Amino acid sequence: MLQELSHMDRITQLQDEIQQLLTIMANSVAYLTAKANFTQVSPDVPITKHRNPEKVDAPEVFEANKKEMVNDLMVKAKQIEYLINSLPEPEPEEIQAHRLQELEQEMSQANEEYIRAVNRAKNLYKKVSDALRNMLDMHDMINEPAG
Repeated sequence: MLQELSHMDRITQLQDEIQQLLTIMANSVAYLTAKANFTQVSPDVPITKHRNPEKVDAPEVFEANKKEMVNDLMVKAKQIEYLINSLPEPEPEEIQAHRLQELEQEMSQANEEYIRAVNRAKNLYKKVSDALRNMLDMHDMINEPAG
């Protein structure tokens, strides 16, 4: 059971790391689209839009930030790869089927025990109710005026 919890912790960590990777990616795309200057990539395609120079990062700052974003993405990807590699190999189907069959038998046995316990509680309730009813009836017979 403890080992399964450890595996679940790794899966939770993996989910968190993937979420962080997606956040880094989204922030990177937002930065690149907001701070890049339009440049002509082909002589056949003219630049039709210009950005306010105050909103564009200097080329050296932009390049440094791009390298930092690439580094952040690579580090996060390596962390995710490590977590994926640390996950256990899946059980063969035969073992899973056998384990599920055992769990089903345990559950069936627990259900039977539960039904017996409920029936026993109902019987005890009936006995206690009958005993109390008898006591009240006796009390009423004793206190009745003889007539």
